[in-house]
Amino acid sequence: MFKKQHLISAFKLCFLFSAAFCIGTMTAHLQKQQSLKAIPTAADGNWGLSFPEEGKTPTGNATSGELSKYNAFYAGNPDKKIIYLTFDAGYENGNTVPILDALKKHHVPATFFVVGNFLKENPDLVKRMQQEGHIVGNHTYTHPDMSKISTKEAFEKELGELSTLYQKTTGEEMTKFYRPPQGKYSEANLQMAKEMGYHTFFWSLAYVDWYQDQQPTREEAFEKLLGRIHPGAIVLLHSTSSTNASILDELLTKWEEMGYTFGSLNDLVQTP
Repeated sequence: MFKKQHLISAFKLCFLFSAAFCIGTMTAHLQKQQSLKAIPTAADGNWGLSFPEEGKTPTGNATSGELSKYNAFYAGNPDKKIIYLTFDAGYENGNTVPILDALKKHHVPATFFVVGNFLKENPDLVKRMQQEGHIVGNHTYTHPDMSKISTKEAFEKELGELSTLYQKTTGEEMTKFYRPPQGKYSEANLQMAKEMGYHTFFWSLAYVDWYQDQQPTREEAFEKLLGRIHPGAIVLLHSTSSTNASILDELLTKWEEMGYTFGSLNDLVQTP
């Protein structure tokens, strides 16, 4: 009787260990699958960055090599102390003029990625950008989540309507530079842009400057924009930011004192 009970107990213990092992293995497998799902593919998702080493190009959720297949960029040459300054212009609130004034003072070329309402409501500002040697790029007509646009017709409509409006406003053809609103994109989007003759531009340095009621302080802005600057940086700022408007003159001076010069996105496109 004792031996029989002993064998039954041993069998139960063995069963429990086996069950625990199976459950643990299944849980680990599920966790691994969930983790893999959370990682975007090389050219799909929301643009994001990590800064593992100060003064170096950050890591994006796609490499420069992967993006180059679609004529897309997020940074320039990591060995040259050149900054490519860009602004996203969603609307006008009085900060674009001081930004343009600071750029003019320092002879810095920039690219302004504009949307439809900005272009319709501020033709004189857009003409000034053009006249002072800045590039006006395509940020889409209505600023939608482009990653949810799956048809070529809808994609072409967003970029085409803005391009047509720019030509009517300025009398010039719009430079085919495109920035996805909010950095939301898909691999299909990048291919569509390429087929339309566009170059797509993400960024390698930005900071939270778009909340009107939570503008960063001067100190917070300099901490991010000076601490994370790196050779070849494509910098994204918002022209709606009162902080950017107030610090830009000093910021450009500080970058110059750090040995940086300023290039045009045209230079990246033309570089082999």
